Amino acid sequence: MLFAAEKGDINTIIGGIAPDWGPFGSLGNEARVMVEVVMAVAILLCLAIAIWGAAKQRIGATALRDTFSAEQGKGLIVAGLTGVFIIGSLGTVFTIVYGMAV
Repeated sequence: MLFAAEKGDINTIIGGIAPDWGPFGSLGNEARVMVEVVMAVAILLCLAIAIWGAAKQRIGATALRDTFSAEQGKGLIVAGLTGVFIIGSLGTVFTIVYGMAV
């Protein structure tokens, strides 16, 4: 039996957010940390938008019986989760585009 989190630590979790540097390997450590911090803040912001959308949908659909608010909530959920996916994929996209150019 193989346990997926057997050797996991905080670096595994943080490494999932940080991009695979590929073409940007020549960046200094400070620049890498800044890019990682900006990406982490953007992911947290997108997750906050998705949570706000879920709350807006729930409150609009049940308590207020406001279908417009519920539809806005759905849009915010989709926008937030799409943002998380795009930001999480940026490192891979940059590496693929750079590889195609070389």
